[in-house]
Amino acid sequence: MRKIIPYDKGLKAFARQLRNQSTQAEIKLWQYLKGSQLKGYRFHRQKPLLKYIADFYCYELQLVIELDGCTHDFVDTQLNDFAKQAALEKIGLTVLRFTDDDVMNNLEGVLSYLERFIDVFEVGG
Repeated sequence: MRKIIPYDKGLKAFARQLRNQSTQAEIKLWQYLKGSQLKGYRFHRQKPLLKYIADFYCYELQLVIELDGCTHDFVDTQLNDFAKQAALEKIGLTVLRFTDDDVMNNLEGVLSYLERFIDVFEVGG
């Protein structure tokens, strides 16, 4: 059964704006997540959850995928990332983080890791 996660309705327009201004890494990963291509699971991009926006989210897996670019090197951004991840994990979601560099230079490794995560989820989920 799908867990309904509340979100700040004011984030919808900002999430739409983020979808229209995706990073190269987000676009590249999305090519492999959209249309239920990853083991049949449906992902959403720039999905509002609680008071945050997740880069990618899959209801069935209760999985958030976050891509960290160069702005994530700043302390303020890291603190916000930590708070976001803690809040999402507190409600039972799993958060997986990859760097933009991972996606751009090792997409095969990222997809392999996601497939293994799904395999484990399916066995124990």
